[in-house]
Amino acid sequence: MPELPEVETIARQLRELVIGRRIAGFESFWHRVTEPVPAAHFATRLGGRQITGVGRRGKFVVLELDGDEAVIVSLRMTGKLLFRERGAPEDTFVRAVIGFTDGTALRFSDTRKFGRMAIVDRTDLAEDGERPRARAGVPLHRVLGIEPLTPRFTTGWLRDFLKLRSRSAIKPLLLDQRGIAGVGNIYAIEALWRARIHPLRTAGSLRPDEVARLREALRFVLRKGIRLGGASRRDYVDARGGQGRMQREFQMYDRAGEPCPRCGRAVMRTVVGGRGTFHCPRCQKAPVMLNARRRMVG
Repeated sequence: MPELPEVETIARQLRELVIGRRIAGFESFWHRVTEPVPAAHFATRLGGRQITGVGRRGKFVVLELDGDEAVIVSLRMTGKLLFRERGAPEDTFVRAVIGFTDGTALRFSDTRKFGRMAIVDRTDLAEDGERPRARAGVPLHRVLGIEPLTPRFTTGWLRDFLKLRSRSAIKPLLLDQRGIAGVGNIYAIEALWRARIHPLRTAGSLRPDEVARLREALRFVLRKGIRLGGASRRDYVDARGGQGRMQREFQMYDRAGEPCPRCGRAVMRTVVGGRGTFHCPRCQKAPVMLNARRRMVG
């Protein structure tokens, strides 16, 4: 699944490619891509509108429209947003197309059909705005948490956040988009290794120096991912169809059995919160209770 660096890469490219273009029409080739809004209604609302800005909120690509609305695109597992010139060859698995008046187009390709598009009020995306309480039926874009690359994401903020969720395991907590927006499985794994924190440590067990290391590690791996254009492991490509290079720089992710780059110990693969997880058993010490449980089993 594209995470913050991949989505940010796409948004930065589209900023150069689509701002100022006027929408001629919208076509949907998969009835659920705009659900619960019918595609015909979606098309009516987009026709004639101009793209005035492009950004990112969490893992959403945000296409700002004239007026106070925006199109948000969730790429989910296999979604791609591809900018194409007039007459460009067809792409596979295209589920929707935003066509512009000059003949260019933005194609939404999605092999597994998990991606979605929606038209929302821009105020719902504000990081520092009034957010509704997260509950069933409230769309994710309205309850997204803090952006980890903004000045507001301080060590003090992270310390207070971890205190509120003190009994939660740290890795699943990092993946909760209602707390910190944009961090996914890959970058959480890389950040925890860099910070020397085991993925099953409880949030409340982190010492002040570990909280500071975790903040630094998150920002480091996310910025590196952006600098390298994201990670292209399976499906991800950028808005021009190019691949990222971050996958060549993974220290932990998908390296089970290989030596840790820091200490040489074999990398372990486990499952935490239903997600495949990789860590170094020497650099990232297991929680005391987990070690005691292992001794009892042994």
